[in-house]
Amino acid sequence: MNKNIKLAVAGAVLALSATAANAGIIIPAGEWTLDISGNVNTYATWTKMSGTQSFGYANYWAGRGSTNNLLGNGGNGSGQTAQNMTTGLLPNYLSVAGSTRQNDLDVTFLISINPGSSTTGAGLQSAQNGNAATQENRQAFLTFGDKSWGSIKLGKDLGVFASDAILNDMTLLGVGSGAGGLNGNTTTTGRIGTGFMYADWKAQVAYTTPNFNGFQATAALTQAWNAGGGALSATSVNRGGAAPAYEGKASYSFAANDVTGKIWVSGIHQKVAQLSATSAAGDLSAYAGDIGANVNVAGFGLTGYYYAGSGIGQTVQLYNGFDTRGEARDSNGGYVQATYVLPTKTKLGVSWGMSRLEDNGTNDNDNRFRR
Repeated sequence: MNKNIKLAVAGAVLALSATAANAGIIIPAGEWTLDISGNVNTYATWTKMSGTQSFGYANYWAGRGSTNNLLGNGGNGSGQTAQNMTTGLLPNYLSVAGSTRQNDLDVTFLISINPGSSTTGAGLQSAQNGNAATQENRQAFLTFGDKSWGSIKLGKDLGVFASDAILNDMTLLGVGSGAGGLNGNTTTTGRIGTGFMYADWKAQVAYTTPNFNGFQATAALTQAWNAGGGALSATSVNRGGAAPAYEGKASYSFAANDVTGKIWVSGIHQKVAQLSATSAAGDLSAYAGDIGANVNVAGFGLTGYYYAGSGIGQTVQLYNGFDTRGEARDSNGGYVQATYVLPTKTKLGVSWGMSRLEDNGTNDNDNRFRR
């Protein structure tokens, strides 16, 4: 089998940060309560790469020799070094949230703006919509519901599939892989592409159940990605599609004495409406599922995660998900991490992960990693 393995390589990364922690300002406003909060962080990173592809991003030819990868970092990664000053995995943000109880409904809204610290760049989200900018607008949604029957969300927020993977990534409040900062992108990339898929920020209609003694589930219709990209393969550079994507997740949280933890599963399925003119025609689909768990006791934390899919691509959803013949490419990956919180509230941790995408074959004689 010809396996295309993407390992996290963040060797020789030194990060110095200056952070202004978010501190919410609560403002009563009639029947509403407003909460203004934010975060500012800046990291100086020094990164050295090895291997034929930088930091696990699926490049356009997926192992066919090209040195141009997903976010345009360039280079073959062999001994390449870079220095950058940018935000960590989280961008700077300023958000305004509001909540109220009216007509027997709990109603909330949240709007955020997310400027980067770097001078130029595209960022993960902008890599999909084609806008080169350091300004992102990740959240703009409202919810309404009641604890007796659940809640409904309308608007733009973090996607459902793989959301728990990124929210449990220990680098969420730090840097992780520095590859995203090589060209001054809005953020670094944590373990995105080297352990899990990017959940992205999506327009959605989502229903979340009440919390049943720790069990909770979410079902959502989200904005589908178009698949395009000419003869290279399907890429998620545009929004849209013949039908919405279907996403869902279920989780169980538990606590017993000093032990807390969570187990979750999630999935995604969508029709692929458009491939390149050279690709095979047919009714194509992209889908993926995952499972993860974490447990915490006495300051120690342990997390394990695994995902697998077909046509979903790697790093960002649908990117290189289909080969040049229009056949879905299988992908899988996962990560494990262990952390410890010191009495000073400083968290130490170590993690390992990989993402794998089958070869981009052009004929039936290719030695591919198949289903």
